[in-house]
Amino acid sequence: MPNGNGNNERQFIRFTRLQRILHICMIVSFMSLALTGLTLKFSYTKWAVVLSHILGGFESAGYIHRSAAVIMFGLFVTHLIDLYKLKKREYGSWRGLLLGPNTMIPTRKDFREFIGTLKWFVGAGKRPAYGRWTYWEKFDYFAVFWGIAVIGSTGLTLWFPVFFTRFLPGWFINVATIIHSDEALLATGFIFTVHFFNTHLRPEKFPMDIVVFTGRVPVEELKRDKPGEYEALVASRTLEQNLDVPYPAIVIRAIRAFAWTALAVGFSIVLWIIYAMLFAYR
Repeated sequence: MPNGNGNNERQFIRFTRLQRILHICMIVSFMSLALTGLTLKFSYTKWAVVLSHILGGFESAGYIHRSAAVIMFGLFVTHLIDLYKLKKREYGSWRGLLLGPNTMIPTRKDFREFIGTLKWFVGAGKRPAYGRWTYWEKFDYFAVFWGIAVIGSTGLTLWFPVFFTRFLPGWFINVATIIHSDEALLATGFIFTVHFFNTHLRPEKFPMDIVVFTGRVPVEELKRDKPGEYEALVASRTLEQNLDVPYPAIVIRAIRAFAWTALAVGFSIVLWIIYAMLFAYR
């Protein structure tokens, strides 16, 4: 079936529809949390005041922040439920899911690939034959678990202080404020620098990788970027059944517009943070 972009060559389906929807919702919720949280943390800067006015004031920003937090918690729970269904559907046991060849758990192979990548960077070795998940993708993945545990728990403490001080000492509210603020700043800086570079700004992906939005990747690109996964799919004779036609050109343009907007907002936030830390920090 023609797709309207002149390219009907089938592509490998890397992400399910639910995974793509969850990631898009996570982008929106995370950026909402970052924008509204930073206006409070750097409220003494001009850009934070202007941004808070755009958002309807600091009180309105607080409502947006908490709403985005609820969405983030919902995304996390939905992902855990999806993992449980995946375990039942394809692996049969948690051991198969967590310790199988496509595990998201870091392994010794990831450590060897990390060392191999460093050697490749300096021309002392070949590029590792990455499989389904690279070590940096696993790091990004578990960063969400860390963020939910640390930033999410302290955020709930600050949201419901009366409830939590029934069984926690009062001084813990001050500790939670510091942890929530600084860990959120660290997460924001990481996502909009390291994660952006690993995902979009690497030479082979520049200026943008939209696979997490389309869920599809050209077979030649899969063969180049994930040779280990490609060889495993060919060996198991499952590559063909995981191919589909690309999305129409108009869909790709809409996806790129959203992705460019997210990149622009992310890089703007990094510049605002750098300005606040260097020239206006209190």
